[in-house]
Amino acid sequence: MGEVVDAERESGRAVLGRTLKFLREKAGKSLGQLADDTGYDKSYLSRLESGERLSKLTVMEDLDGYYGAGDLLVRHWHAARLDVFKDQYKRFMELEAMARIMWKFTLGVPGLLQTEAFAREVLSGLQTTPEDDLVEEQVAARIGRQYLLRQKPEPNVRIIMDEYALRRPAALPKTWDDQLLHIEAVAMWPNVTLQVLPFAAGVHHHMSASLTLLWQKDGSGVAYSEGNDWGELTEQPDGVLKHRLSYDRLRDLALSPSDSLTFIRDVLEEHRS
Repeated sequence: MGEVVDAERESGRAVLGRTLKFLREKAGKSLGQLADDTGYDKSYLSRLESGERLSKLTVMEDLDGYYGAGDLLVRHWHAARLDVFKDQYKRFMELEAMARIMWKFTLGVPGLLQTEAFAREVLSGLQTTPEDDLVEEQVAARIGRQYLLRQKPEPNVRIIMDEYALRRPAALPKTWDDQLLHIEAVAMWPNVTLQVLPFAAGVHHHMSASLTLLWQKDGSGVAYSEGNDWGELTEQPDGVLKHRLSYDRLRDLALSPSDSLTFIRDVLEEHRS
């Protein structure tokens, strides 16, 4: 089994696939026999072993039980999931760069609206032992993405921010003042519609995740939802439609653009008083 565990240069999904194949062969089972025993489709199991597909966690729990492998497959699944997240995020970034329409919902100040100082504070907090070079590299990458809002032709952008984003100030008053001023300024750009989802709207269905919907010039759309340590890119039309309807419900709960701008200015005034 050492050859599987020591495959440090392989992706997490490849290691999981190799481990699945190792356990099956060690048990003396063919893919057909495993399919009969577990009820999973033979071609599906084959794609898992080849690393072409990542299963649901419950499948790995079932196979751990089948092979008597403790939580070995579950642990490999968690590592593989991070690889998939990175791949999906890269794909999302490519699509975002070409999008003609962007709809976003965020619980915090979205990266596309963060000032350099605010982004530096946020990203420094993500590091267990902050390294200046790493943080500055991440800040540069985040600020560099903001050209998307001003590229020609300018995309049509709608951003809904939870009130939470405006109630969690930066450590330095000057940083927070500049951040609020920047949000106010962007809210008045002709290609940007900014809305605030107030606490008064009550609980909602996106309290633990952000959501982005993108449409390309040809009309095709994708949805990307993201939480702590996970992200999911949806390109199937039915899935995108489901997320669009979800976004519409958030928009119905949010303040109007003009009321949202007034709200932001009131928060800025409160901060300065």
